[in-house]
Amino acid sequence: MPPSLAPPSLTPPSLTGLRNTVKRQAKAALPPLLFLALAGYFAWNATRGDLGLRAYAAREQDLARAETARAQAAEDVATWQRRVAALRPEHLDADVIDERARAMLNLADPADIVVPYGGLGPVF
Repeated sequence: MPPSLAPPSLTPPSLTGLRNTVKRQAKAALPPLLFLALAGYFAWNATRGDLGLRAYAAREQDLARAETARAQAAEDVATWQRRVAALRPEHLDADVIDERARAMLNLADPADIVVPYGGLGPVF
C-alpha cells in the first residue's frame, strides 16, 4: 500500500513516545511511592499511635503518679497499723492514756503540779 493511502494515525508519533515515557516513569515511581507511604504510616503510628512514643510517655507519667499514690497509701496503712497496735490490751498503759487525754482536752488533775512555761506555744 502506498504511504498516501495508509490510514492516518490517531496520534502523532511524538505524543505516543511521550505517553510511553510517562507510563514507564509512573510504573518506575509507583513502588518507591508505595514504600514511602507505608513507611510514613508506620512512622506516624510509632510516634502518635495507641502504642507510640507519646502514649508511652503518658503511660510512664500515669505509672509515676500511681507509684506515688501507692507509696502514700502504704504510708497511711503503716500509720494506721501502728495506731491500731497501740490500742491492743497488751500495749495499753493507763497512765499514758490519762496523760494523752488530759493533753488533748487541755485539762489538769487537781493533784497535778502545773509549771507555766511562757507564751512561746506548746512544748510538745
